[in-house]
Amino acid sequence: MDTTVPKNSDFPLGDENTGYAQYFSGKSWNAPLTHNKDLNVPMNNITFEPGCRNNWHKHTGGQILICVGGVGYYQERGKEARRLNPGDVVEIAPNVVHWHGAAPDSWFSHIGVACNPQTNENIWLEPVTDEEYLEVVK
Repeated sequence: MDTTVPKNSDFPLGDENTGYAQYFSGKSWNAPLTHNKDLNVPMNNITFEPGCRNNWHKHTGGQILICVGGVGYYQERGKEARRLNPGDVVEIAPNVVHWHGAAPDSWFSHIGVACNPQTNENIWLEPVTDEEYLEVVK
């Protein structure tokens, strides 16, 4: 079985996202893109293996996703899911419960921008169930 992670965008892959693995179903990789703390704009390229998604969660300061490779999905609790392709941008208001991840048959990468980083916290909630995910991607 080939375990090589394909390059699906012009951004770096980074390291396997083991620090947050408990909040993901499947494997993901994290590449920090900004390092100057004086600019106060944390940006990371996150890559999801096919079928991987993160738990339901919210950001107290909001988040922006810029899709850069593959096919993924984004869903806010109680709303229809949105299919994501390279070039799509998702603006997530503070405290909106949501999840995002890869399609079952595609690697997916997005740049995550932490809004209001001085006060922004990630609040991790329950996993997205297989039933919830399969309803979205059918």
